[in-house]
Amino acid sequence: MDNLLQSVAAFVTEHQSWAGLILGALTFAESLVLIGAFVPATALMLLAGTLIGGGVLDPFEVLAWCTIGAVLGDAVSYALGRRLGPRVLRIPAFRDHRRTIARTRLFNRRFGVASIFIGRFFGPLRAFVPIMAGILQMKWWTFQTANLLSAVVWIASLLAPGYLAARSLSGVSLELGLAIAAGVALTVLGAFLGLRFAASRRSIAAAKAKAASASAESVAPIVELKPKRA
Repeated sequence: MDNLLQSVAAFVTEHQSWAGLILGALTFAESLVLIGAFVPATALMLLAGTLIGGGVLDPFEVLAWCTIGAVLGDAVSYALGRRLGPRVLRIPAFRDHRRTIARTRLFNRRFGVASIFIGRFFGPLRAFVPIMAGILQMKWWTFQTANLLSAVVWIASLLAPGYLAARSLSGVSLELGLAIAAGVALTVLGAFLGLRFAASRRSIAAAKAKAASASAESVAPIVELKPKRA
């Protein structure tokens, strides 16, 4: 794995025009269920951040390609779970991940749409959250909204450490680096709180609707029965 990482890093450094596409493809692979554990995209993103900070790579190109890769990877996993449902977990490749799958199911049920966002930053569950969202039939537009927002913030947070390190070595003020890091952190926090608030409001509305329905059903209509005339 180290040799592969070094080879890809060397290729990206020497062929800058291909850097965005290659990093995007690796990000796509890392976001796929089961496959992601074998792809060292995270380490390469840290390196890419350093190259961006040193002026070697174009930050917007790398951010765009990697965001597209991350969004598509999660979208494929989600579509697989939504189309096949629970029977997808009967695939032999999932047998060694039953505990992770069980934890992911509980995680999705507890946090709802926010689980898509949090799952990006939680390595052990990252690759399983989208497919579980599909299995649990999360609405398409809800998933894709969280998918896109979380991908942008996730990629930015992976690029930031290397970028800040390179820029600090080149003489950029510490205040600027801290401002960028604070901006990323506030974006993550704001998006999470927004998704969590929206999920809680939907839960409360669903609970009220269910309670009203149960109350209406419990009140049986009183019908006066009149004897038939002979």
